[in-house]
Amino acid sequence: MPKKFGRDAKYRVVCLVEDRFLPENLSMRKHVRQLMQQVRRDGYTREHLVAEVAKLSRVNQELRDTNELPRATPAFSHRNSPRSVENDLVHR
Repeated sequence: MPKKFGRDAKYRVVCLVEDRFLPENLSMRKHVRQLMQQVRRDGYTREHLVAEVAKLSRVNQELRDTNELPRATPAFSHRNSPRSVENDLVHR
C-alpha cells in the first residue's frame, strides 16, 4: 500500500520540481506529475509563499524595533535606577 504524504511534504516536492532539483530518472516521476497537477488545482503557487515570507519578515522586524525602544530609552537603563532602596531617603 502506498505511503500517505502530508500537505507540506507534497509542497516541498513541488518546490523541488520547480527548482529542478529532482533528478529526471527517479522512479517517482508519475507520482510527482500527478502531485503537481493536484497541487496546481488546489491553487498553490510559490508566489503565495514568497509574499507570506516577506510579510512575516516585515512583522518580525517591526516587533524587534518595538522591543528595542524600551531598551534604548534612558529611563529604563540601569544607570538611572536607584542602586539600593535602603539608601534612598524617599523610600524610608
